[in-house]
Amino acid sequence: MRTHGKLAAAAATALALAGTLPALAAGPAAAAPAKYADDFDGDGYRDYASGWGGEVTVTYGTATGPGPRTVRFTQDSPNVPGRAGDAGGYADTFGDQVADADLDGDGYADLAVADRSEKAGTTAGAGAVTVLWGARSGLGTKATRIPARSTAGFGTALASGDFTGDGKPDLAVADATGTLFVYRGGFSPSGTTGAVTRLEVSPSGAEVLEPTAIVAGRVNKDKAADLYVLGQGYRNGRMTQAAWFVQGGATVKRGAYTTYNATQADFSSNGVIADFDRNGYGDLAVSDRPYDHGAGAVVVLRGGASGPTTSYRLSQSTSGVATAASKDDRFGSSLTAGDTDRDGYPDLAVGVTEEEAGSAGDAGGVHVLRGGRSGLTGTGSQWFTRATAGVPGSPADGEMLGLHVRLRDFDRDGDADLLMSGDYYRTGVLLRGSGSGVTADRAAESGLDPGFPQ
Repeated sequence: MRTHGKLAAAAATALALAGTLPALAAGPAAAAPAKYADDFDGDGYRDYASGWGGEVTVTYGTATGPGPRTVRFTQDSPNVPGRAGDAGGYADTFGDQVADADLDGDGYADLAVADRSEKAGTTAGAGAVTVLWGARSGLGTKATRIPARSTAGFGTALASGDFTGDGKPDLAVADATGTLFVYRGGFSPSGTTGAVTRLEVSPSGAEVLEPTAIVAGRVNKDKAADLYVLGQGYRNGRMTQAAWFVQGGATVKRGAYTTYNATQADFSSNGVIADFDRNGYGDLAVSDRPYDHGAGAVVVLRGGASGPTTSYRLSQSTSGVATAASKDDRFGSSLTAGDTDRDGYPDLAVGVTEEEAGSAGDAGGVHVLRGGRSGLTGTGSQWFTRATAGVPGSPADGEMLGLHVRLRDFDRDGDADLLMSGDYYRTGVLLRGSGSGVTADRAAESGLDPGFPQ
């Protein structure tokens, strides 16, 4: 579980309480859909949900950012269907993928939780997606599963967004074979959904994709969200890395299949969509950790009217980037986008988990690359480790700071703050944004898991 040291006892207490308290009655439905896709209790503040290995942790927000109220859920929690650990020989993956949206339009955001390992009847690893429904009291009063359309790792990847452009949030679910299912809005706590669109990356079988993630965002200039399915492909008998574009609209359409590393696979590729050059089209920044003997890189697929167009690559060899590329640094271990300096251009934070800091090996750190008229560059980039002045703690062997990163305006002052963490046994660090970018002034330790949705 991504619960860092100082929160472990509190989280365990919350889990124990979840197993003993009766379910709370939902408050009256609000009059309009939730303002934020992650405001689970409808109080007007963003909340934070992340999960891994059978557990989901929810931290509720306040006017000043993440608050003290934290609750954990497993499949043994009240009202949650299934049974914890019932994976038929697989590791329990309940919570490995989460997505948030006000799926039923009642003013409370809901949380979709994937579990690709879930057993269905006698079929191990069939998979499932469970929705924890929001209410005035928060998540946990009711949970139902959406109808599964596959028994091959259903829920291997998951994302939410208005993919049809009708104003209602939809869910995109991929299975282990690379088949994509888009569930249209019209969700209800009884388990019903709108119509389902089924897409394959290549109906002829010429291309094969094993998904690791779905990244949602607006790539073209219409009102519908688009998506990329990231994962491992095969070409000429060799494993590759690829991004499959799916264009949103009244009819969700299969789009371009882009191989961005034709020689090596990465079983944990990740990405984010943002308009880094502010030309109106969303760009995909996607990790390529195996690049250059594991030094790592980020590939940016520029957006266009019908999907990806040209591309460029950034690494620690890019001019202006603070540190030098070396074997097995893993530049691109995690990615997140946000405007850290109030210039209107999204910036990109890049985790580099196996970079040295002083004499500490695999101590890790995070680069912040600036967006601008030409897109992302190394000019003006920033580099943060435990050795950076003002950052609490000291570099430690194997911490892998940057394993999880998230840019979010936690204090609501107009710029994105940087939350970063490493292994599961240490607290992370929160750095504040400012008019000149991320600063270590007022840096503080934080037990909040950065794994919540972008």
